[in-house]
Amino acid sequence: MTRALTPAELQLHRNLAVASRILSINGHDDFHQGQVSARAPGAAEFWIKRSMIGFDEACPDDMVLGHVDPAQPVHRDAPPELPLHQAVYAARPDVGAIVHSHAPHTLVFGATELELRPLSHDGACFQGRLGRFDETSQTILSIDVGAAVARALGDGMAVLLKNHGGLIIGSSLRQAVVLAIVLERACQLQLLAESTGKPYAASSVADVEGKQDYIYSGVSLKSYWDHAVRRARRVHAEVATWK
Repeated sequence: MTRALTPAELQLHRNLAVASRILSINGHDDFHQGQVSARAPGAAEFWIKRSMIGFDEACPDDMVLGHVDPAQPVHRDAPPELPLHQAVYAARPDVGAIVHSHAPHTLVFGATELELRPLSHDGACFQGRLGRFDETSQTILSIDVGAAVARALGDGMAVLLKNHGGLIIGSSLRQAVVLAIVLERACQLQLLAESTGKPYAASSVADVEGKQDYIYSGVSLKSYWDHAVRRARRVHAEVATWK
């Protein structure tokens, strides 16, 4: 028998559904591929968007329970890449949320050998915080491969998956979602600059540090999340009813 959800879990389901719609609006759709998950930091369980449901259509009822321990039973509607989330949560007790998507510019950037430069505010966010995983471009179906991705992530904020998009983490759901948007834009802008065939400027070390402290502070991230939620309510009318 399924237990009743706590008020906190119900709110997390709503927030995950809103996060899904935000990711869709910001270019992370790939049919029903990609996942977003969240937990209380350090918790042994997390909630994740179920399989066969896209970011653009996810609702609060589309979240299923996952266990960090891969030996625990797997929900029948859990996405195939559940091991990716299990491995990252196991390796990083500080992580409260994970986004994995096939956002197009992030995917293309990860297929190149380019290093992400602080061309924009977005690129500055990830300086010294972005890993690369190039052992395979396959769907991540095993805990061993998930653990390899977690090692490539290290103590960073995101990892580029070769020919497979990106994985972005946050201490909270709003941080992970905002950073997923930021990474996609950073990759898009640098690919655009590279396409000119001309030299282009990047921020200094001092400017990067300033941007990381101010533009991506906790207060700023909350304001970006709040803006994204307002936009999601305008684009998807039903989001406003999830209260």
